[in-house]
Amino acid sequence: MHARLAFRALAAVALSALTASAISAQTSAQQAPQVSVTGVVYTQYQYSDAPIAAKSTFDMTRAYVNVLGRFSNGITTRVTTDIIPSAAAPGQVIRLKYAFAAWTPTGSSLTYKLGMIHTPWVDFEETLWDYRMQGTIAVDRNPIGGPSTMTAADIGVGVDGHWNGERINGQFVIVNGEGYSGGTGDFRKDVEARVSVRVQPTNDNSRVGGLRVSGYAGIGKATGGADRNRYLGMLSYRTLRYTLAGEFVSVKNGAVTGSIISAFGVYHLASSSKVAFIGRVDVFDPNTNVANDGNTRIIAGASYQLSPNVRLLADLDRLKAQGAGNAVNQALFQAQFVF
Repeated sequence: MHARLAFRALAAVALSALTASAISAQTSAQQAPQVSVTGVVYTQYQYSDAPIAAKSTFDMTRAYVNVLGRFSNGITTRVTTDIIPSAAAPGQVIRLKYAFAAWTPTGSSLTYKLGMIHTPWVDFEETLWDYRMQGTIAVDRNPIGGPSTMTAADIGVGVDGHWNGERINGQFVIVNGEGYSGGTGDFRKDVEARVSVRVQPTNDNSRVGGLRVSGYAGIGKATGGADRNRYLGMLSYRTLRYTLAGEFVSVKNGAVTGSIISAFGVYHLASSSKVAFIGRVDVFDPNTNVANDGNTRIIAGASYQLSPNVRLLADLDRLKAQGAGNAVNQALFQAQFVF
């Protein structure tokens, strides 16, 4: 009798221990960080009619490697390396593009970020355009007051928000203002904000889908105290089959005011078609008080989605300076690899 009771007690203790161990293991699995590595590579063949030695080249124009972390309590992290070509040996430069921690409270529409973070506009427009493989967008490609008018990342703090199924989304940041490759600058900071409102839905319910009115403002002082202000307005319409967008940008750097006008479109033969056609026109005026100092770029091409991880693009890129000067024409065959 005593042996039977002892056996039952021992079995109960063992069952309790196994149950507690299983619960502990499940809890640990739920709390264990999830780390993933992704990346994208842009490569191309380029032929140019410009009077230069490298008229015909194969290039790796960009490569990004992302290390993404997901933790409990809504904490995420991201580190992205940016690999760019260089004329000097060994041929590539590796630099940091993103390095930040983010927190999304449970049930919240807001995400808070700290570190080398996205700036409000460039990533938003690149998502809408979806052809970064061809080259940077107009505000990143054309320099007014720096290597580019706007940069994709900077060091600071910010908050992203979205409401009502992405009907409204936006971002607000306080950053150094020098960009992710420009150093920290001085004590002055830039304030940048974007808001996008979907005024009519379509079958694209993403953060860039539908008929949208979007605006951006960046206000600050460059190192030394000169004004560094950017204002942008965009009207866009996107469905699963096509995209149309137009924007106007006003830029003030010290005493110099410049402008950029950009319009682009993407058309898929069908909503699920692998074939698409693209077109883009950028009009760049670095100083509105100086005549014929800008240029006009025209891009046209066709793409093919070879697989979910590989997209191919054949396009023509024509850059014509205002006033005197010959146009520079490029024929490009480009590829995007995602992993």
